[in-house]
Amino acid sequence: MITPPNIPTNLSRRSLLSRASTGFGMAALAGLMQEEAQAALPLVHRSKRFAPKARSVIFLYMSGGVSHVDSFDPKPMLQKYAGQPMPGGAIKTQFNNNGTLQPSHWAFKNRGRSGLPVSDLFPQIGGVADDLCVVRSMTAKFSEHAQGNFFMHTGFPFLGFPSAGAWTSYGLGTESRDLPGYMVLQSGDARTPHGGVGLFSNGFLPAQHQASIVQADEAEAVDNIRPRQPLGMQRKQLDFIGAMDRRFAKNTQRDMHVEAAISNYEMAWRMQSAVPELCDISGETEATKKLYGLDDPEPKKAAYARQCLLARRLVERGVRFIELSALGYNIGGGNAANPWDHHSQVKEGHGMVANQIDQPIAALIKDLKARGLLDSTLLVWAGEFGRTPFAQGSNGRDHNPHGFSIWMAGGGVKGGHVHGATDDFGYKATEDACTVYDMWATVLHLMGVDHEQLTYRFSGRDLRLTDVHGNVLRDIIA
Repeated sequence: MITPPNIPTNLSRRSLLSRASTGFGMAALAGLMQEEAQAALPLVHRSKRFAPKARSVIFLYMSGGVSHVDSFDPKPMLQKYAGQPMPGGAIKTQFNNNGTLQPSHWAFKNRGRSGLPVSDLFPQIGGVADDLCVVRSMTAKFSEHAQGNFFMHTGFPFLGFPSAGAWTSYGLGTESRDLPGYMVLQSGDARTPHGGVGLFSNGFLPAQHQASIVQADEAEAVDNIRPRQPLGMQRKQLDFIGAMDRRFAKNTQRDMHVEAAISNYEMAWRMQSAVPELCDISGETEATKKLYGLDDPEPKKAAYARQCLLARRLVERGVRFIELSALGYNIGGGNAANPWDHHSQVKEGHGMVANQIDQPIAALIKDLKARGLLDSTLLVWAGEFGRTPFAQGSNGRDHNPHGFSIWMAGGGVKGGHVHGATDDFGYKATEDACTVYDMWATVLHLMGVDHEQLTYRFSGRDLRLTDVHGNVLRDIIA
C-alpha cells in the first residue's frame, strides 16, 4: 500500500478529526469537551454567586450521636413520666433493648439574654448561648453509624461521594496559597468515625479537593509532608516533574485529573513550611492557651483544645472548611470512633466527652468573636443522629434519627434562636422538621452558593451535595 504524500502514518484520533472534513469533526469535539470542561470548573467560574455571609466553615463533628434530651432540647414530660413505657410504643431501634422513659441527667437553665435553654452538660457552651442557633428538629435517614456518618458528610449513605468539605473547596477554592481548602484535624487518640477516610473524600471531584488530615499534636502533622532531602534538590525535582506533567496535560487537552495531580504536588511543597508554622502555637499568649484549656490536666480535653485553637488559626489563614474530631472513652459503648455512643452508662459517658469539648468550643466562639472573625465563620455542631428518650437497658440510650438537635453559630445565623421542635418526649420532629440536605443547603447559602447550582457531571448526571433535595432554612438566617 502506498501512503499518500504529507499524510503521517501515526495520526492520532484528535489529529485526524482536525484534518478531516476541513476540521468540522474537531470543532464538534471541541464543543463537547467545552461542555465537559465547563461542568468541571469551580462554581465561581461558571455560575453567578451572591454575597456570602460566611467565608469559612468549622464542622464540629460529634460522632456517635449526642443525646439531645440531655443537652439542647428540654423535656419536662420525661421527668413527669419517668419509669413508664414510651406512649404509643417505639419504632424499631438499633438494638431493640428498649426500657422505660429516662429523664435528662442534667438540669436545664435558660442562658444569656435570649434565655436559650442549655443543660448543665454544657455549662460553658451555655455561656455563649446568645451566639447559638439551635435546630431541634433535625432528622436523618439512617440509624447505623457508618451509613449515618456518610449521610451526614456527603448526603449519601455509602462510599464514593464527595464530602461537604470537598464540595465547598470545589465551589469556592481556598483563600490560602499554602494550605488546601479542606482540612480535618485530629489529636490525641482521636480516630476517624466509622466509614473511614472516605468520609472526607473528594469522590468524583478533582483530587485537590479531598481533605488533608492534620495530626495536631504530632511532630509530623501531615503524613509524608516532611522534606526527605535538601529543599533545593526537591524543588528542582518538582520543577522537572511539573514540566513533564504539564507537557502531558497539554497533549491530553489539559485533563483535569492531571491538573489536579500537578496542583497537589505544588500544594504539598508549600505545606512543608505552612503546616509546621500552623502547628507551632508558641506565639499564642498564655491567656489564649488557658482560655481553650491547653493546660488542662485531662489529656483528651487538652488535645481537643489544641484542635479548636488550630481551627481558629486555619480560619485566619483562609482555609474554607475545617472539621474537628472528638476523642472517645471506653465506657458505655463510646470509643475512639464513636465518642458519644453510650448504649449504657449514658450519664457517665456523656459527662466525660462533654467535659472534653465544652470549654474548648466555648473558647473558640469567644476567640473568633474577639478577633472579629465570628461573623464570617460558620460553626456547625452535629452528629449523625440523636438518642432515644427511653432507656436502652437500664441506663443507656439507643440511636434516634427521628428528631434530634444540632446548632450553628456565627456566619450569618441568628444567635439565641431555636428552630423547630420535637414531640413532648423528644422522640420525633413535629415542627419544621429538617433534613441533612436542608442543613447543607443552608451552609452553602451562607457561603454565597446556590446549592442547586453547585453540580458536577458524573456518569451522565449532574450530581450535587444535596442530591435532588434540600431547602435553605431561611428562618435561621440573621
